[in-house]
Amino acid sequence: MLRDERIPAEQLRRIDEDVRGNWSTGAAVDFEEAVEFHESLPASKRFADVLENADRPLLQPRAGVARLEEQISLLEHLQNEGQADLLPTTIDSYTRDNQYEKAQTGLEEARETGKAALNGFPAVNHGVERCRELVEALDAPIEVRHGTPDARLLAAITFAGGFQSFEGGPISYNIPYCKENSLADTIEHWQFVDRLAGAYTERGITINREPFGPLTGTLVPPSIAIAVMLVEGKLAATQGVRSLTLGYGQVGNLVQDVAALRALKKLGNEYLPDAVEVTTVFHEWMGGFPPDEARANGVIGLGGTTAAIAQPDKVITKSPQEFQGVPTKEANAAGLRTTRQMLDMVREQAITLEGVDEEQELIERTAMELVDTVEAHGDGDVALGVVDAFASGALDVPFAPSDAAMGAVLPARDDDGRVRIFEFAELDVSDDIKEIHGNFLDERARTEGRKRSFKMVADDVDAISDGRLIGRPNPGEGRQGGEDAGAPKGGESRAD
Repeated sequence: MLRDERIPAEQLRRIDEDVRGNWSTGAAVDFEEAVEFHESLPASKRFADVLENADRPLLQPRAGVARLEEQISLLEHLQNEGQADLLPTTIDSYTRDNQYEKAQTGLEEARETGKAALNGFPAVNHGVERCRELVEALDAPIEVRHGTPDARLLAAITFAGGFQSFEGGPISYNIPYCKENSLADTIEHWQFVDRLAGAYTERGITINREPFGPLTGTLVPPSIAIAVMLVEGKLAATQGVRSLTLGYGQVGNLVQDVAALRALKKLGNEYLPDAVEVTTVFHEWMGGFPPDEARANGVIGLGGTTAAIAQPDKVITKSPQEFQGVPTKEANAAGLRTTRQMLDMVREQAITLEGVDEEQELIERTAMELVDTVEAHGDGDVALGVVDAFASGALDVPFAPSDAAMGAVLPARDDDGRVRIFEFAELDVSDDIKEIHGNFLDERARTEGRKRSFKMVADDVDAISDGRLIGRPNPGEGRQGGEDAGAPKGGESRAD
């Protein structure tokens, strides 16, 4: 039965043996020998130590290709030309769906033709030894980044292969990614991943874990994202994880993003055990990008500015070719350098933003209420509470495809471009919080001379890709006249 309890050693061993039987490369995993390999790595490749001891935000891109030689070449370029501090290995879609035979076919095709037959690195198919070749070839620490609801075999192989950081979690890699996957099953699968990370940690090899903060990446209210991070952090801590990087995805309003990152760090330290080292990661804009690269660089620049002021421990960078899909290595490196330039210039300045404290207080209040409702739904058991809270809608994520969630909560921006909750549905927060959000959205409606409606939600989804922050109507469009119509404001906030 699902419980927020540490997996016993014998049960961990049985699950491990069963999971490693799912593909031939699993047979090469040997925990004791893997510990020895990790111990042989230099301090510069120990992910948690590098991240936790940095004196500035570290930069990390996203990148993954099928062949080992090309992955090494790609990461060398990002390390040397992009000046990345931390490196990724993004896993292919077949592996994310546990379709290892299809991943093998794609890998063999890539080797034969030299073409991009996969959209990432099939680490399970490459196996332990080739993962180690990758880790040894680079100077910087490398993280596994993926999107896998059942990442047990991927974790077993990549941990043994020398990777010391692993992204994802049972909520953040289910609710935003899947339709029919059971949330209870996903939690159990990730309990194994976290317990395995904990087992390495207990042997002196700290495995950093990073829940995926952006969730659906589309106008996610900060309080919801933070609540999910805290819950996933608590589940991981139960299994012995001692290095947690809690994530947050940029919404585009400078004040709100700074407030959210500060709230994330504060609540992470308050809610997680003292034994856990809490760091934060800021994901640059995860929504639609402008097709024009110059405008896209403006979006990246805003992300760099936000990071410089908020000072997260790590920043996931974007490239000016996000609109096109997978960027070239040159564009990926350029995105790193753009962010670095903004960080280096802005962080030397003493910048004070009006309204950050008030916004942070609202975010914290809401996030704490959502965590409390999860615990209440499980009678103190977080694992049970997560399943029940999502099923009832007491916890929800906008635009989520999962059948395990209601998906009824909707966001919209207020008159200042901050993301508010337009439709609460069954989300379990106080009435006064609902009133605050409603008042903010009513103010925008008056400014734009239209009623508060779903059209605001739809307009905001594509606003940044269209070169704006707020999806305002064209002049005269939707105006109702009369005293309630208000007057249009000039100087709208823009992302570029």
